Amino acid sequence: MPSRTSTPRVAVLADSDTRWKWGALTAYRIQPGIRLDGYLLRGRATPTVRQLDEVGARADSLREIRGVDFLGDMERDARTGDGSGYDVVVLACVGGAVQAMLHGLAHAWRDTPRRPVVVTGYVGVVYEKLADGLLLRHGADVVLANSRHDADRFREVYRGVGADDHSVVECALPFLGGAPYTGEHDPYTVVFAAQPSVPESRADRSYLLRRAVEHARRHPDREVLIKLRSKPGEHTTHIEELPYQKLATKVPGQLPGNCRLVYGNMGEVLDRTDLMVTVSSTAALESLHRGIPTAVLTDLGIREALGNHSFLGSGCLASWDELDAGHRPEPDQGWLARQGVAPKQGTSSEARPEDYERAFDAARARVTELRTADRLPPLTPYYTPRTAPGYLPGILARHGLDPHGEPLAGHQDAPEETGGLRRIVRETVREAARGAYRHGVQRVAPAIRRWGQL
Repeated sequence: MPSRTSTPRVAVLADSDTRWKWGALTAYRIQPGIRLDGYLLRGRATPTVRQLDEVGARADSLREIRGVDFLGDMERDARTGDGSGYDVVVLACVGGAVQAMLHGLAHAWRDTPRRPVVVTGYVGVVYEKLADGLLLRHGADVVLANSRHDADRFREVYRGVGADDHSVVECALPFLGGAPYTGEHDPYTVVFAAQPSVPESRADRSYLLRRAVEHARRHPDREVLIKLRSKPGEHTTHIEELPYQKLATKVPGQLPGNCRLVYGNMGEVLDRTDLMVTVSSTAALESLHRGIPTAVLTDLGIREALGNHSFLGSGCLASWDELDAGHRPEPDQGWLARQGVAPKQGTSSEARPEDYERAFDAARARVTELRTADRLPPLTPYYTPRTAPGYLPGILARHGLDPHGEPLAGHQDAPEETGGLRRIVRETVREAARGAYRHGVQRVAPAIRRWGQL
């Protein structure tokens, strides 16, 4: 039975570094004063210790777990009956994992007197697979939309298939914030925010890297930072087959002294940024929220595959040629407000940073209302064995569940944790398997594709 104490308990299940950041910070935004337990879903993108430190989102406890074991924990927790159970569960995962957990939780809580509130959403700009991702998230009590624009789109998708759209609640990205931009630094600093999978080809990624290097050479009084998401061998939300670190070793004449690769917390990098440059990274929204001049590149076209079409009307679209010539984009304030960046209040069309915190009021109120209700209805995702018999079973099976959300035979037989040498051996084997997988993704698969093009 979920607690009614003054300290709500929240569980966050995440499957990558960025989704952990979104999930944990969302939990703190929508239920202040909580105890937060973090669960990292075991898989190809499970964050490393370094990535977790860089993200900076803290929890009272944090451990890696399999999906079926998470469901077992949630079932046992809901059956305690002493009022100490979880109040809220945040599913910060890719759509397929969210759908599997929704069905698994529905089965786990099928006959419990009370259950936690289930919340899910997106980590950033939704520029692809809108219908697919949304329908995989349907069934949660609350589906968070990061802007008014997204909330309207989400409801339209749900209504379009005859599904309930009352779960959609408008809020904002939980990690916007930081000190407002007050003027140029010494040296003037340009940051190119790299993305793991956008663009995808070697030629396009090499082009962007070359243009950043050329900008540094054209402007020796400026510092150009190429902000990287992960180190070689690490994974983020998206697979990075061609890391910029490796491409940088091929730059003619090496990187100039005023151009370098950097890691670290994005907020700390933004503290010294005078111009943010990216293709379509969520870092652009973080930068715009602070009032930092921000450029969304058009060099490779404005295309859905790149995600920069999401910035149409923003006033931020620009090319490296324009930036080389000194152009500083001016964002459209109405666009900022519609996108949940320093969201507006009242009738003003201006986006105001002081109103950002109010963007979470509706979500906070909805979750509190559900959390304190005497009883919540069962979780009822749109996808069922009847509505999607050729799609849903495969999604559930990948997470060890049968078509009704019950763990498949054998998936819970092995103990979740083992001790001593067995645990060390298991962890070593698992890390070796991860390394082999990453090598295949980053080296073997691209080579096979190249051979196929000969």
